Amino acid sequence: MKLHLESRDMCEWSGLGDLREGLRAKLARGESGKVSPFLLLAMSGVSAGEQRDCSELWMRDRQAACADDRAALAFTFDPAARPKIRIGYLSCDFHEHATSLLLVEMLEAHDRARFELFAYSYGADDGKSMRPRLEAAFDHFINIEPLSNIDAARAIHANGIDVLIDLKGYTQHTRTAILMFGPAPVQVNFLGYPGTLGTTMCDYIVTDGFLTPAASAKDYSESFAYLPHSYQPHGRKGLIGKAPTRADVGLPESGFVFCCFNQAYKITPEIFDVWCRLLLEAPDSVLWLLKNDKAEGNLKNEAFSRGVTADRLVFAEDLPQIDHLGRLQLADLVLDTSPYNAHTTASDALWASVPLVTCSGDTFPSRVAGSILSAIGLSELIATDLDAYFDLAYEFATNPTRLATVKAKLAANRLTTPLFDIEAYTRDIEGLYEIMWRRYRDGEAPASIGAVPIAG
Repeated sequence: MKLHLESRDMCEWSGLGDLREGLRAKLARGESGKVSPFLLLAMSGVSAGEQRDCSELWMRDRQAACADDRAALAFTFDPAARPKIRIGYLSCDFHEHATSLLLVEMLEAHDRARFELFAYSYGADDGKSMRPRLEAAFDHFINIEPLSNIDAARAIHANGIDVLIDLKGYTQHTRTAILMFGPAPVQVNFLGYPGTLGTTMCDYIVTDGFLTPAASAKDYSESFAYLPHSYQPHGRKGLIGKAPTRADVGLPESGFVFCCFNQAYKITPEIFDVWCRLLLEAPDSVLWLLKNDKAEGNLKNEAFSRGVTADRLVFAEDLPQIDHLGRLQLADLVLDTSPYNAHTTASDALWASVPLVTCSGDTFPSRVAGSILSAIGLSELIATDLDAYFDLAYEFATNPTRLATVKAKLAANRLTTPLFDIEAYTRDIEGLYEIMWRRYRDGEAPASIGAVPIAG
């Protein structure tokens, strides 16, 4: 599996179809723990049901191995009401990281008269300004990195956490396994992993009606905790740097700029086919991608095999957030990946006033950008298949009036629609936390809660 991750990060796609069918066959045989759930999120043709099966199998033996320790711990909880609900956030990304960039203003907006906030951090302090800002956003910032998973669970339980929020799922450096010991009476899957954990570890997954229509409940082990708009938080304080010149960032002086700053592992051969077709049919256009030394050569070769010369691909260096947002303003249109959509990169583009075209599927990761676009009133930028996705992008690249119209709508909606209204978002998610806690105190099992789901 490590080789597969490296191959996807390199955009090495040979044998990808055979690999997918091999992984699906392993799932069908019930080979426990053989396939990492994260691998399937960016793999075309994999259903949400298969993603759940993969998560269930991934954790089956791991949960069995810790059953005796869990029984020995035998955590109990005091459901008595107290002045503040204690919320714990569990992550290794409390530093300059995409998750923290999304989350920080929500944490700062929490009602400290009603909630007491605990951070359980098992990641390094990178020495950048985000770390002290996050530390200040919590009532208690607790480093559990040196602790074993069992001892970390003991520490969380000892703090009397009412609702424990996992921000990692099955992503890199995760210690979601801490949740296997049940250190809190209510445990929640939120933001960091776009899909089900497929076990009894979490009672709820924070979502919205576009991401997970009610009919998709069978594909999730968690109950849906619905927010009324997008599940993704994003504030309004992110500074946007001055736009550089095109020459400063290696873009040609003229021509349409398609852009995708998603990580390379999200790029599939199917989506790259569409991108190259756009480059061929939109004269003088270029595709602006995030620089990845391991993938650059392969992407140029893949483009050449599709009739596109290497000079049509431009690679952007990694920059601090403020400068990244500044240069984004040079893009004309962001092209989303599928089936693993843009997350932070999608809302960042809209914050920088650049429209985004996405192709929504049937899985959580394939519907994230559609959720974000819905919350900013731009659902017309959501395609339901790759042909429609091409047609949308081509129309914007060749019809300046249509592009100007959607940019004007984005500018008008940017501060008047729910997507970036972090105060309202925070009140909504706090309402969910209160319902979760109240249901537990009243002896009620987890169930779908929150706003009436919007049509997906």
